[in-house]
Amino acid sequence: MNKQAIIDTTRQWVEKVVIDLNLCPFARRELVNNRIRFTVTGAQTPDALLMELQHELLRLTDDDSIETTLLIHPEVLRDFPDYNDFLDVADGLVQLLELEGVLQIASFHPQYQFAGTTENAVENYTNRSPWPMLHLLRESSLERAIASYPDTADIPARNIERVEGLGLAAMEALLASCQAKK
Repeated sequence: MNKQAIIDTTRQWVEKVVIDLNLCPFARRELVNNRIRFTVTGAQTPDALLMELQHELLRLTDDDSIETTLLIHPEVLRDFPDYNDFLDVADGLVQLLELEGVLQIASFHPQYQFAGTTENAVENYTNRSPWPMLHLLRESSLERAIASYPDTADIPARNIERVEGLGLAAMEALLASCQAKK
C-alpha cells in the first residue's frame, strides 16, 4: 500500500473514531487547522524506526506550524507485545534528547490491549488504530488544552464508557470501515 493511502486511512480514523466519538476533545481544532502531521515511515526494524522517531521529535521541536505528529509505521512492530516493549525505548529517546516535559509519546496500535484486559475488551478500542503509530505531543499544548477543558482527568473513563455503550461489534465495524482501503 502506498504512503498516501496509509495517511488517508489514518485521517479517516482520526475523523470517524477520535473526533466523531470525541475520544480527544482537542483533535478537531488541530485537524481543521491542518496542524497534525501525518507521516509514514518505511522503517523495517525497530532501530530504523528509532532513527525516524528521533527525526520527528526534533522536527516537532523546530517547526511551530506542526502541533502534533502521527508517526505511522506499518512495516515494523506489527505485533502488539513488540510494539509495547518499544514504547520504553521511545520514552528513553525522549529522555536522551532532553525533551522530557517538552514532548511526550502516546500509543496507538491495531491490536492495542490495556494491561489487565482481555484481547477483545471493547475499552481497548480507545487506543486501536488502523496502523501501528506513535503520537508525538507537545507538553505545552496539552497543558493549555487541559487548562481550558473541564474535567480532563475524566476523559479516559468517559471514553471507555462511550465505547462500551457502543459495544464491541460497533467498534469493530467502525475500525474496519477505516481500514477498508488497506
